[in-house]
Amino acid sequence: MNFHLLEQYLDSLNEEYGIPALDVIVTKDHETVFRRMVGHADVEGKRPVSDRDFYFMYSCTKLITMTAMMQLIEAGKASLYDPVSRFLPEWEYMTVINADWKTKGDQFSPGLLEPSHYAKNRVRIIDCMSMTAGLTYDMQSEAIRALMEKNPNPSTREVIAAIAKMPLLFEPGTRYRYSLGHDVIAAVIEVISGERYSDYLNRHIFAPLGVVDLTCHPTEEQISRLSAQYRYDPETKTLTPVEGLPRFMILSNYESGGAALAGTAEAYAAVVEALANGGVGRSGARILEEESVMRFTHSVLTGEALQDFRVGRFLEYSYGLGVRVKTAQMIGQSPVGEFGWDGAAGAYAVVDPFNHVGIFYVEHILNFFEGYSVIHPRVRDLVYKGLKR
Repeated sequence: MNFHLLEQYLDSLNEEYGIPALDVIVTKDHETVFRRMVGHADVEGKRPVSDRDFYFMYSCTKLITMTAMMQLIEAGKASLYDPVSRFLPEWEYMTVINADWKTKGDQFSPGLLEPSHYAKNRVRIIDCMSMTAGLTYDMQSEAIRALMEKNPNPSTREVIAAIAKMPLLFEPGTRYRYSLGHDVIAAVIEVISGERYSDYLNRHIFAPLGVVDLTCHPTEEQISRLSAQYRYDPETKTLTPVEGLPRFMILSNYESGGAALAGTAEAYAAVVEALANGGVGRSGARILEEESVMRFTHSVLTGEALQDFRVGRFLEYSYGLGVRVKTAQMIGQSPVGEFGWDGAAGAYAVVDPFNHVGIFYVEHILNFFEGYSVIHPRVRDLVYKGLKR
């Protein structure tokens, strides 16, 4: 193995894009074969990046939520094809807007009074996992605002019950729209397990792997280790520091299954490593059976739903059980079946259970789209080139 080209590339990212801080961990067969930290964790440039730095994982949370849901499925407590209403009764009678949602624009979210009709299909667990439930990502919907007027700090279950009052964009299981499906799954996990979502993650995923620095509720000490977060302006190509916690962390009772986690690169990489090794962590603890891990290597989307997903995305990927999954060896060095996801501030997870390779890259920049389209695939490919050298 020789990761010289990857090192050079990572070291060039500050000059080329102005990335102030990054951390990359590559594991293979339960061994860390590459680790590089570049830059400074504070705005002043006085605190070099360290393995103690905290990052908001944003949508990389989704991979952890899917791991938790698959644990419950393999235990026989749920099925991919169960209707959500089996666990959340308020999801029994859903409506779908009458209009063609595609004519409404990519950011359209329906109101409570949008003309609609009863859904023909049930919203199933697999629909929420694969973003085909007909939901949106609207955390400011009328139903949620009405809930928060009555209770400014609602629970996960209460927010998900409010979401069920809103009309769906399309018949469940027919199209793709990036949405709050993983948040719904977090509520399902709570009902099945009888535990709060964050408590379930701690007990059944983090503790077995020896992970302590990955959490929905960072302590003051952990927040003191937060790597400075920035927002990128594509017009001026400049970064502006972002203060405070993300809005979904301000509500202490609501735990977003799609975005709630914060932690260190090392903590998150431990979960990636376990998934890349058939569900077994470096300590020998098993968090998933290998058969369950391999279910992530298959796509769910077909037809129009697949085309919805691929708008503005790489053509060799589809979407599966809450994760992107590589379905064709068109370009790129990773194998078909590689899966993972990314986060709004640039976190990027790659799980390759065929070669037992895990990659976790993290930066802390919002609205930086070159990170997804250029940097992430480049890092992935240079990792595989380094493994072969």
